[in-house]
Amino acid sequence: MIKILTEGDQLVIQVEEGDLEPRHASQFVYWGFEYDSKRRRYTAPEAGKLTLLQKVTAYLEKSGHSPRLSAELESVLQRIKTAEIALSMALDAGMKLKDGAVDMLKAQEFSDYLKMNLPRRLKEHQIKAALHLLAVQNGANFSVPGSGKTTVVLAVFHLLRHLGEVDALFVVGPPACFGPWRTEYKETLGKSPTYEILAGGNVDDRRTKYLVNPDSVCDLYLTTFQTLQRDWEKVRILFEKQGVKFYLVVDEAHYIKQINGAWAEAVLNVASHAVRRTILTGTPYPQSYADAFNLFDVLWPERPPISATDRHRVQYLTQKNHLPEAAEILKETVGPLFYRVRKPDLGLAPQIFHAPIQIKMNKYERLVYDSILDKIQELSQSDYFRDIDLLMRLRRGRMIRLRQCVSYSALLRSAITEYTENLLEGDMALSDVIMRYDELETPGKIETLLPILQNLLDRGEKVVIWSNFVQTLELLCERANTSDHHSKLIYGATPIQSTNFSDEMTREEIIQQFLRPDSGVDVLVANPAACAESISLHKSCSYAIYYDLSYNSAQYLQSLDRIHRVGGSEDKSANYIFLQYENSIDADILSNVRTKAENMSQVIDLDYAIYSLDMFEEDEELGAYARIFNK
Repeated sequence: MIKILTEGDQLVIQVEEGDLEPRHASQFVYWGFEYDSKRRRYTAPEAGKLTLLQKVTAYLEKSGHSPRLSAELESVLQRIKTAEIALSMALDAGMKLKDGAVDMLKAQEFSDYLKMNLPRRLKEHQIKAALHLLAVQNGANFSVPGSGKTTVVLAVFHLLRHLGEVDALFVVGPPACFGPWRTEYKETLGKSPTYEILAGGNVDDRRTKYLVNPDSVCDLYLTTFQTLQRDWEKVRILFEKQGVKFYLVVDEAHYIKQINGAWAEAVLNVASHAVRRTILTGTPYPQSYADAFNLFDVLWPERPPISATDRHRVQYLTQKNHLPEAAEILKETVGPLFYRVRKPDLGLAPQIFHAPIQIKMNKYERLVYDSILDKIQELSQSDYFRDIDLLMRLRRGRMIRLRQCVSYSALLRSAITEYTENLLEGDMALSDVIMRYDELETPGKIETLLPILQNLLDRGEKVVIWSNFVQTLELLCERANTSDHHSKLIYGATPIQSTNFSDEMTREEIIQQFLRPDSGVDVLVANPAACAESISLHKSCSYAIYYDLSYNSAQYLQSLDRIHRVGGSEDKSANYIFLQYENSIDADILSNVRTKAENMSQVIDLDYAIYSLDMFEEDEELGAYARIFNK
């Protein structure tokens, strides 16, 4: 009799003499087993146990054997078989729904339930996305930013809790998503959630919050990928609590795309212990189709939809740049498990991009800009003597200096990480101008901005002003304050709400204050890097002023979406105003990010889109340097 069991971290095949033929033994060795002749057993590490167990049992049964499994492995195998049936049903249901074969009775029942129980009226595309999640049980929503993915999940959660299938939501994502989840919960379901933030703060205090029971469980739990990496064992125990059923949601799931990454492993370690699972991201394949592997493993951990063979095929085809063939494999294996809404499907009012406002530099900022430009041009003549790595750092540093010049000349006082070149060396007069700049003049952009801002405020508009440098942000926030209107600032140092509270306002509190019509805070000054994801401003704001830009087209594209989203932008156009200095790099930056953003928008509308990394990285500054100085 052949027995299969586990001992410690090993999978064991126990055999008796005559049980196996030599070809069987060779197959086990090929799969990584080692034979112990004294104990007549084959052992293999437990890593990949589920797949290996399936291989071994199927192989033995096909060879005419009936192996006896330990109670533990029998239970595991039964769970796998159950998961296989569930996955097969999910694939069938998802395909039918995406092909338009909707169960009209169920759809009507769900629609009636939403009307009776939710104060928020879902859009047609959101109802379809919710029906898809209900049909496939564990599914993904890859809709574009601003489509209302959080609302969809909350509607599904509300129904599942009503049916007794789940008790609480457990959301893992970037810290910036915490505020929106609580806000959307209230606006979608009609009441504020009881919640716990399981991130930051004292470790011992945080871990006591994992001790819940059916009477004390909260509606909503929020944690970060970093915290889950440290606390995943506590979370697994939480999910295994008797009488408490958790719905796991991975928000901005592209953060776990890296195979064998620590964040991905943490999510995978807890996924199978939740009763329902959903992943949300507008960018599912940032670099490669292999980015899909972790995403769908989280959804179906006990029966991954993409087999080992298909994974190898996808990786091979991607490496060979046979992308249509790789996409076809994903379409067949996981296509039914995700739902996607594109930007044109949202029914939003058009985005209005006003012609850039051309501004003449004031006397001293023109002197500074031209002097820095000339100095860089001079240094560029001898660059071929430089080490290539040093040269790249110098060129990036020089481009940052030029960007500082068109933002706020006083920025040239500050140091730049990994850039030590002194562009003011030997020019004492220019150094003095920069040191005393605030005494000498106000930047021309500020002088142009303030009347535009006042006009918008007088019309009852709220305005977001984007800039990329901290000192510029602080200057803008100071100058935007008036007797009737106040401004608030969000940048990297602005705290995100966690379990620690201080006198300083958090990003969530600032945004909520800005969104309230009667708060008096009518201007939000922000850095795109700090407000890139999970931030919605569209319900109160439809005007964005770009004081300066970086070459990061992804951040630019995300910033556009902050004021152009479902739930406020259907009847009110989003307006974008750009300030540019004449005869400066401002025009080059705007032209570049617009071109890349347009290309990226077209890619985002594809179901199986790979996003070129050069849309995200800073190397575009090197390309700009070549355009400007290597003519």
